[in-house]
Amino acid sequence: MKTCYYLLTLCLLITLAACGQSHSEKATNNTAKTMENAIQKPENPYYSNTDTHKLVLTDAEWKKVLPPDLYEVARHADTERAFTGSLWKSETKGTYYCAACGNKLFRSNQKFVSSCGWPSFFEQDNPKSIWFRSDNSFGMQRVEALCSRCDSHLGHLFDDGPEPTGKRYCMNAVSLDFLPDAAEKAAQLKTVVLGGGCFWCVEAIYQNLKGVEKVVSGYAGGSVNNPSYEEVCTGKTGAAEVVEITYNPNETNLDEIYQVFFTVHDPTTLNRQGADVGTQYRSVIFYKDAAEKKAAESLIHTLNEEKVYPSKIVTTLEPLNEFWAAEKYHQNYYANNADKPYCQMVVRPKVEKFEKIFKARLKNKSAH
Repeated sequence: MKTCYYLLTLCLLITLAACGQSHSEKATNNTAKTMENAIQKPENPYYSNTDTHKLVLTDAEWKKVLPPDLYEVARHADTERAFTGSLWKSETKGTYYCAACGNKLFRSNQKFVSSCGWPSFFEQDNPKSIWFRSDNSFGMQRVEALCSRCDSHLGHLFDDGPEPTGKRYCMNAVSLDFLPDAAEKAAQLKTVVLGGGCFWCVEAIYQNLKGVEKVVSGYAGGSVNNPSYEEVCTGKTGAAEVVEITYNPNETNLDEIYQVFFTVHDPTTLNRQGADVGTQYRSVIFYKDAAEKKAAESLIHTLNEEKVYPSKIVTTLEPLNEFWAAEKYHQNYYANNADKPYCQMVVRPKVEKFEKIFKARLKNKSAH
């Protein structure tokens, strides 16, 4: 999680003419407290390449998202055949992750070629990435190794490894994802699509969040393929104005992006942000997988339970089928049109609010 989380302190929102919202001081202070408590804080810098938010899915959900062979190993502690593939003897430099959830586990310099036929390591990259329990199955006494983020079975730990630890982490190859160093950064980039009213406002905010590589304004949802701005504005397509955020998980993560989302727009007004009214302005998170949906559901549930907002959150969670980039003139709209009345009256107050609350996380440190 990239950098240590700061204490989120919200300021009183200003009532805006359009694309805006208003909350009480109590609500904003409650948001700060709840956001901080709802998100697991990292305690070790080795978490820099993985999201450490605890992942809890039902068995049915795991079965739906995992390939059959990985599902049997990860969720039912099955063991794959030895000498499967080339991973057990590979000496390529890179990083090994939990194949079920992406938790960073080992570096290639902690690996050794073992005659057992399974990928073997003498040390964890982060001592908290794996947890252990006794395994007395099949008449043997062993130590089972499980992923600390998703509790998936990885393999076993033995005391017959090389120095300096004398340990052998014997892992199922199917339980591991490997990224060579050269490809790691590009492969780690992730995207999330969300809508919080007018996309000019949302785009301008996320463009200055550290770790965000790119923000594209566009449309998602609805029944019309690749709709135009004019079509979306009618409210008849079912599409919402959204942004696609590409981010580097070494520098930010989904939790922080959600923090910003629930801070800079009103998630309690149905199909409305200020004077902008219609389904195209709905508060929405478009999820790509069960894990993304679960994370959003968890945070929304916590915020509602804590009564952070005066009204219940109405943010919808919808599967992402397709994202369509908006017309060229919508891209970088605030940066290119900062002197226009709408930008001065609506977009700028939101940007300034974001810069105040998330000052420590800005790309442009001079912003205040």
